[in-house]
Amino acid sequence: MEMETEKLMLVILTVFLSISATVRTDYVRPQPRKTLEFPWNPKHPSQPQQVHISLAGEKHMRISWVTDDKSASSIVEYGTSPGKYTLSAEGESTSYSYLFYSSGKIHHTVIGPLEDDTVYFYRCGGQGPEFHLKTPPAQFPVTFAVAGDLGQTGWTKTTLDHIDQCKYDVHLLPGDLSYADYMQHLWDTFGELVQPLASARPWMVTEGNHEKEKILLFMDAFQSYNARWKMPFEESGSTSNLYYSFEVAGVHVIMLGSYTDYDELSDQYSWLKADLSMVDRNKTPWLIVLFHVPWYNSNHAHQGEGDEMMVAMEPLLYAAGVDIILAGHVHAYERSKRVYKGRSDPCGAVHITVGDGGNREGLAQKFLHPQPEWSLFREASFGHGELKIVNSTHAFWSWHRNDDDEPVRSDEVWITSLLSSGCLAVADKNYGSSRKILISP
Repeated sequence: MEMETEKLMLVILTVFLSISATVRTDYVRPQPRKTLEFPWNPKHPSQPQQVHISLAGEKHMRISWVTDDKSASSIVEYGTSPGKYTLSAEGESTSYSYLFYSSGKIHHTVIGPLEDDTVYFYRCGGQGPEFHLKTPPAQFPVTFAVAGDLGQTGWTKTTLDHIDQCKYDVHLLPGDLSYADYMQHLWDTFGELVQPLASARPWMVTEGNHEKEKILLFMDAFQSYNARWKMPFEESGSTSNLYYSFEVAGVHVIMLGSYTDYDELSDQYSWLKADLSMVDRNKTPWLIVLFHVPWYNSNHAHQGEGDEMMVAMEPLLYAAGVDIILAGHVHAYERSKRVYKGRSDPCGAVHITVGDGGNREGLAQKFLHPQPEWSLFREASFGHGELKIVNSTHAFWSWHRNDDDEPVRSDEVWITSLLSSGCLAVADKNYGSSRKILISP
């Protein structure tokens, strides 16, 4: 009888845990992994290091790299055959000092015009190893790899290995890159860590809190980030590297800054309003936005931190018919329904938090209870997302958990564009009235 009672209690306890758990009950989360160690590897002063690429306007790509030699050239030679460089471009360079640290020479060179969906071979500075890149396609389908809050741990390496296994065109990173946190040499090791991927596909990034590195009276915020990771802000009419936009295939992507002013009187707000008003949904039927701090977050971690930005900017994004919003910051994964003003709304955006790239701070394992009505899936595990825009009406989103060293597709969903749903029709009474905010002075 006592054995039967114990069995009954075990069943009750199991049921209770399955109801109250915030993650999948069939998954046993592995232990944290240590920060990666990078042995000293001396290089020739003029050898290109930390090579990464980014989109730089229509049919152009920015090649960025670092050399220890301050006299090294900022030239990039490139062509469509290995070792045969029929074209070249000269770029710009910069450097910075941070307390007792002095950076190498940081080069930024724009090449193009380039053919769509084409492999190019290139070398930096007129010498050194050959790299190759692939330009995105001009038409659907187009695939984005998505991972935020990367850092430099064993889990980071696993995430990058998994991304390398997928066929993608552009990497989207919603903030928190190196986790240097004032230790500037960690920017250098991060650049070396991501070079194999970031030199072959464009990495489009926005800033997170770990990029601030501000020291009152001594160091301005984002000095290291802005020097190393130059994005196409000038090409998109922005005055700041902290927010910008770009287009690829039939997708207009907007990268916003959670840590620069965003109220109605700010430059960022004015720029966003102007950028949204110029989006041509016939040319780019999909509209995607990224920023660091999530607006819809049912995790205890960073609860409410995005509320002020949401109050200021959510009406703009809703009026423009943003399809998907990607964020990081919370070290877990969560996907929402289409939502607006805290409630499910068929014309709102799908919000996805992917701040689980592998950072050293660990996972945010505590979720709020009960689970909000707008929250569809949430789990505290490291991993990455893949967003395949199949055509003008449908996209396929999947999240791949790092299950030990294997990528496991743990969440997936087909998403229908708002353009095809009728939400963007001005004739729609409710939606039509909300669009006035885009054209008001």
